[in-house]
Amino acid sequence: MSTPASAAPGAAAVPGTPAGSTVEAGAPSAVEQRLAELGLALPEVAAPVAAYVPAVISGNHVYTSGQLPFINGKLEATGKVSSGTEAASDEATVSPEAAKQYAAVCAVNALAAIKSVIGDLDRITRVVKVVGFVSSDPSFTGQPGVINGASELLGRVLGDAGQHARSAVGVAVLPLDSPVEVELIAEFA
Repeated sequence: MSTPASAAPGAAAVPGTPAGSTVEAGAPSAVEQRLAELGLALPEVAAPVAAYVPAVISGNHVYTSGQLPFINGKLEATGKVSSGTEAASDEATVSPEAAKQYAAVCAVNALAAIKSVIGDLDRITRVVKVVGFVSSDPSFTGQPGVINGASELLGRVLGDAGQHARSAVGVAVLPLDSPVEVELIAEFA
């Protein structure tokens, strides 16, 4: 089982994200300051692994592509999320607790994608929708708890603007054998 290297129990830490690593130079936004208070920093926007862009603007909404839990440009864990008792194969598994932390990593990566197209995360007025995908062992039914990692992080850094509608879906496999993937729709001014 793979787990985030430096995650503290009960914390929504983004392990391996170097402090001070930001998308652009300049004064950090209030959102970035709240991330820093949590020991987090925005990473570079992950390069697409296929034919798409990380985020697009339509009207006053930003739609992110699905974000994987890349930390320093790589996936720290791969495999299906499993409680441990149902996985009988030799396939790699990820615990629900670790997957929840990886969902928070996905949310931070999505914020980086949003910043890449609107320039300042303080322009976000509301996260409208979060869609989370969990690569699940067939018996695993805890997808909502896993995607809480993303939802809770957004609430911590955006306050009321981080409250959102959400879907949490179990799937057979995700790109690069990632355990989780998260996409956001955010409104901005």
